[in-house]
Amino acid sequence: MKNGWVSYLQGYVKMRIDGPYGERFLNRCIQKRIDLWNIKRLGNERIVCYISLEDAKRVKEIVKQTECKVTFMERRGLPFLQKSMIKRGGFTAGVAGFLFLLFVLSNVVWNISIEGASPKVEHQLQQVVADLGIKRGKFMFVLPSVEDIQKEVSDRLEDATWVGVRLNGTTFHFEVVEQTLPEEKELISPRHLVATKKAIVHDLFVEKGQALVKPNEFVNEGDILVSGFIGKEGKTEIVPAQAEVYGEIWYKSDVSVPLEATYDTLTGNYEKRHYLSFFGTDIPFWGFFGEKYNEYEIFERNYSFRLLNWTLPVQYKSKQWLEKQKTEMTYTEEEAKEVAKKRAKEELKDKIQEDATIKGEKVLHESVENGKVKLTIHYQVIEEITSAQPIIQGD
Repeated sequence: MKNGWVSYLQGYVKMRIDGPYGERFLNRCIQKRIDLWNIKRLGNERIVCYISLEDAKRVKEIVKQTECKVTFMERRGLPFLQKSMIKRGGFTAGVAGFLFLLFVLSNVVWNISIEGASPKVEHQLQQVVADLGIKRGKFMFVLPSVEDIQKEVSDRLEDATWVGVRLNGTTFHFEVVEQTLPEEKELISPRHLVATKKAIVHDLFVEKGQALVKPNEFVNEGDILVSGFIGKEGKTEIVPAQAEVYGEIWYKSDVSVPLEATYDTLTGNYEKRHYLSFFGTDIPFWGFFGEKYNEYEIFERNYSFRLLNWTLPVQYKSKQWLEKQKTEMTYTEEEAKEVAKKRAKEELKDKIQEDATIKGEKVLHESVENGKVKLTIHYQVIEEITSAQPIIQGD
């Protein structure tokens, strides 16, 4: 049996063979390499089978040789469908137009809904959405992806803790969770405040509790800084200690910077190409005559076309080739030291608290080895050093 799709595309017919020599007719067809399939006998002198449209034209000579009568009963396949569509041109054009209009409308933004936002935040979100080009009547495949939209909206809305973005059919749904400042709760459990690390006390502000340390005093990790016991001996009271204690902490950073290095940088030149992808096969339709770069990065964006609530096996793809070039950087020793200091300070900021202050820095050791400047830097940082330690009954 021939492949069903191939037979349908080429066209085929159902053929009836009448006569006493039907087997001879079939053998002659096989000798002529004419494909027949689904062969069935319906009586002593009648055989039914299927034959391709192209081979059907070749059986006339065989019919004369075998004294059989051949009748074509059914016509199937794309060629016959095309003829039928041409005959009914008005109906075909109407169906095609309807499907095209339905396809276009299924890939256009028709509604934008916002849930969970106050009027102020909703107004801000509407402005951000408009800046991104999201509005009614806009084609979806020219808009950023849902993930990019969510990231951009989350970054620009300061009053929102979380923003969810969902594309449901032709509607963008934005779900907003606004920031709510929790009410300050009174601590129920009594506690001490202890040091989180070794430090020299720089300053302290005590609201509740009794301070056990003073400025310029050295403390170890775990030492009690503010006690939850207050009052004189014999008349003590247990309270939840509340205070801010800032200590001077020491950090050491080792960093190296090569005197010569090669980096990949983007030149700003790019080529953009557009594709239609059918069942995973990309077919370019715009921008494929552009310049080709020797070094490049590829940025790709995909959009799957929809028809009503169905996702079609057709995608729009845009690929952007960003030209890169090799850039050689050469530093003097002094320049390399400055770069190393900046890099070490950036790494330090990732380790310490956001409200910490870098009081001072000192280069303890520097050297040039194997084409690299190596620095060991000592930092003095002022940061909050307290953590809670519950007071257990019997302490």
